[in-house]
Amino acid sequence: MKITSAKFIQGIVGPAAILESEIPQIAFIGRSNAGKSSLLNSLTNSKDLAITSKTPGRTKEINAFLINNTHYFMDLPGYGYAKASGETLEKLGDLIYWYLFESGYNPKVVLLIDSIVGPTEDDLEMLRELENTGKEIVIVANKVDKIKKSHYLNHIKKLSERFRGHKVVPYSSKTKVGVNDLLAELL
Repeated sequence: MKITSAKFIQGIVGPAAILESEIPQIAFIGRSNAGKSSLLNSLTNSKDLAITSKTPGRTKEINAFLINNTHYFMDLPGYGYAKASGETLEKLGDLIYWYLFESGYNPKVVLLIDSIVGPTEDDLEMLRELENTGKEIVIVANKVDKIKKSHYLNHIKKLSERFRGHKVVPYSSKTKVGVNDLLAELL
């Protein structure tokens, strides 16, 4: 499926009417600066739908985007390191936890992993939490354009083994590797 329309609807920090609609939600979650906003821009073929930044922790609410009038892509704040106060980090963590685990909404979850760094303890903890609640999960190994070609296949094989039982999609926002595979998985 191809994305023909994408628009920002609103930033969410708690219960909201759009979350109650029948439109399926797809949540994009990952560490700060894993590339969630860049991935959303590349999927929608837009340079500025989601705001990107080199500063970790730029996203401070759940940004809802209506895709093809059929799905919501939910860009969640990153977990882990962010340039923010302790109080702000706690609020962001509470927002992520509320949406994914307490709110009663059941989004399909796209968990972004930086393919160069590999899964961190924070990534693995998030995965375990998502698995424990029975969420449908797709793992995206982002930034694969940075893997040396001579190591690519072995690197992707190791990531797939690490996430056995989950679909792992190699992805690059820069080169568009994985766009069609991820869209087919999501839409």
